[in-house]
Formats: sequence, structure tokens, C-alpha cells
Amino acid sequence: MEHVEATLQRAARPRFADAATRYLEESQHLRSADVTAWHIRLLTPYIGALELNRIHDQTLERFIADRRAEGVTAATINRSLEVVRTILNRAARSYRDAHGQPWLGGLPPLISTLPESRRAPYPITWDEQDRLFPKLPPRLARMALFAVNTGLRESNLCGLQWPWELHVPEVARSVFVIPPEAFKSKRPHVVILNDVAWSIIQAQRGQHPIWVFPYRDTHVATMNNTAWQRARRDVGLGRVRIHDLRHTFACRLRAVGVSMEDREVLLGHANHSMAGHYASADVGRLLNKANLILNREETRTVVRVANDAPHVWIKGPARAPQHNKRAHLTLVSP
Repeated sequence: MEHVEATLQRAARPRFADAATRYLEESQHLRSADVTAWHIRLLTPYIGALELNRIHDQTLERFIADRRAEGVTAATINRSLEVVRTILNRAARSYRDAHGQPWLGGLPPLISTLPESRRAPYPITWDEQDRLFPKLPPRLARMALFAVNTGLRESNLCGLQWPWELHVPEVARSVFVIPPEAFKSKRPHVVILNDVAWSIIQAQRGQHPIWVFPYRDTHVATMNNTAWQRARRDVGLGRVRIHDLRHTFACRLRAVGVSMEDREVLLGHANHSMAGHYASADVGRLLNKANLILNREETRTVVRVANDAPHVWIKGPARAPQHNKRAHLTLVSP
């Protein structure tokens, strides 16, 4: 009888999948919920069926080895390991069973992370863009093209919503106003759509009532998927990250002579001296500047690698932008 009782108790012990499910349910309000779910989907085949007290560095070795074999960076692997850390901490300190006992007895194990080597920005050239983007699936290619024409961070691009769209009659075009709670700097950000970005928005209309870039009735969780990793590897651009598309936008703006002040507005940098641009964005003027990067002759870049750090030289003279009609957008705080 004691043996049967002990067996039943072991069978009733929560497993990693149970704790992960509870953590996801409690994290739905967080901006990072979809990314966390993506990491958990990666981890589940390896540790999902394990009892919480059996999860430690050794049980994660196969997961780490497989991810490394796929060419995933140490930083991305560490984000998955941080999710494991968080869930184990919750299981030990917060989650309780019907008898008031913690799901994980004692202190959670120390999950070791991999050493990271911070990579320098790698803005891609037009030639590299022409080689990389056609290798991507159509949905991902559209998102990548949108990124190099708006400078949006991956999380904001994946989570872009139609309710954030605001029509500006003076320029016969819309902008997207990302609310403070969804933007890194905790300030509203006005996304200016140049001609290419606008054509992508028009093509996405009607696909989903909420998400601009939908996938299976929700939005894309991450652009850094196996298709992206395979495509960049096939064209010899294994070091290019999703965030480098944002660097590319910034680099091309600088190449055509857009001032640092306007670049910060277009990129949404947290610069308190530019608060007025968020309250009343000069949409027409900024639209003209964002369209300047479409001139390939003025935004050529040459990337040289020295001591594993890329250096970028900008070619081509920067012409002074021509200002046409201006449109003022007023944002009303909630």
C-alpha cells in the first residue's frame, strides 16, 4: 500500500508543461507573452514531460546542443533558458498544490547560461537585400521589407494592430500610432509609412480584423524562425539578425542626409527633447524623408569586416530633401 501511494504521489507531481501552462495563463497581459510562448514550444519536446525537480543543466544539454546545431546564437538560447529559470522560480516560490505545498520543493536549481559575444550592427546592402529577401517565405519577406522601410523593432512589427491606424487626410495616407504600453520607451510612437511600407499595408488589408501580419488567426510570434535562419545561411549572411533590418533603415536615412533629430523621431528613440514630435508629428515632412531611402544610388553602403567588427562607409552625396505639404497629427493621451 505504501508503494502504491508513493507511486500515485509521484504521478501527481507537476511537470514542466504544467508549470509552463500556468505561467502562460498568468502572463497573457504582458507584451512578451507571445515570445515566451514561442520559447516554451521550443523547450517542451525536451523537458515538458519532466517533473520540476528533474530539470537542471544536464537535462537541458540536448536542447542547447540541438539549437546550436541549427545555428542559433547564444543570446537566443539564453532567452529560452531564462524562461526555464522564471518558471522554476514561480514553481518554488508561488505555485502551491491543494495541500499548500510548493510545486517545487527547496531552492530551484541554478540554470547556467551560455557566454554571449555582442555582435556589432550589420546593416545590409541593397545587393544583400536582393539576395536574402527572395529566399524568405512571402509572409516573412513582406515583414522584412516593411522593417527596412520603417525601422520598427521585431516585437512591434509582429504585434502591429489595425486599431492603431490613423488616417491623415493631408497626405492621403495613414500612420500607425503604437501606444506607450506596447513601445519600448513607454511613449507613443508614430510609424511613418513610406511608399513601399504603404504598399505592404494596402496588401495586408482584409486578412485579419486586428493583426496587420496575421498567422493562423493570431499574429506572427517572431520573425527569427527556421525559415529566416535557413535563408540567411543559404545566401551567406549568417550573422544578419532581425534587428539589423532596423539598423539598415537608420543607416539609409543617414546616407541621404536626414538629420539625427529626424532619424530619432522616425526610429522612435527615447529622446525627451523630441517629445513635441510625438504630440504633433509633422507627417508630411517625415514622409518625404522616409521616401528618400528608396533611392538606391543615394543609399549605397559598403561593409568591411576588420577584427570581427563591421565598419560601414556611406557612398553617394546626400541631397537636401524637398519639403512639400505638411500634415500635423495630434495624439490624445488616454
